[in-house]
Parts: sequence; C-alpha cells; structure tokens
Amino acid sequence: MIANDDLQQRWWNLEAKLVERFGKKPDVETVLFLIGMQEFGDIKDKFTKEQKQDLMHIAVCSLLSPSGFYELESVDEDGWPHFKQLKPMPDMNAIEQENFLKDHILLYFTNNEF
Repeated sequence: MIANDDLQQRWWNLEAKLVERFGKKPDVETVLFLIGMQEFGDIKDKFTKEQKQDLMHIAVCSLLSPSGFYELESVDEDGWPHFKQLKPMPDMNAIEQENFLKDHILLYFTNNEF
C-alpha cells in the first residue's frame, strides 16, 4: 500500500473520476456497491436490500483478497461468489478502518485500470 499521507488526495482524485462518470459524488458505501456489482457481473436495474448488502460484502471480500484476508471459495448456482476468511482483520478504530478500506479501493481501481 502507498503511504497514508497521500491517501486523501488519491481518494479525492478517485471521487473526481467517479463524479465525471456518474454525475454525483459517491460515498464509500456507494463505491462498495459499484465494486460488488462489477465483481458479481450481473448488473440489474433493481436489487433487494439484502442483495445490496450481499454486493457490498462481495466488494469487501474482493478488495481484501489480494492482502490475504479472504479467498474465493465457490460460486453458487445463481452466480453469487462465496468467500472464506483466511485471517482476522487487524484491530482498528473507525477512522483507521475507513482508511484501510479506502486504500484497498484505490488499489482495486488502479489494478482494474480505472
């Protein structure tokens, strides 16, 4: 991961690209939802509340897989991926958790050439 001193600037740069693409500034949950839809691969007009939560879970697992926290275990008959947790998350306060997640989101977009 890149040092935290430029995390905020890198996050603002990503937000600007997302605003350009979607027309409004997304929060972290919205970004997770978008990543979840990308990873799930079946983009629908409507998802249930439970499906939206599942998509955000897929996003978190996908984001943290390169760091060794999760691995894809299987994909069910409906196409939903299932992950296995490989190691516990480090103890962090809320701000540290958000920055940890933002850093992984930025890495995801870099690796997917956004």
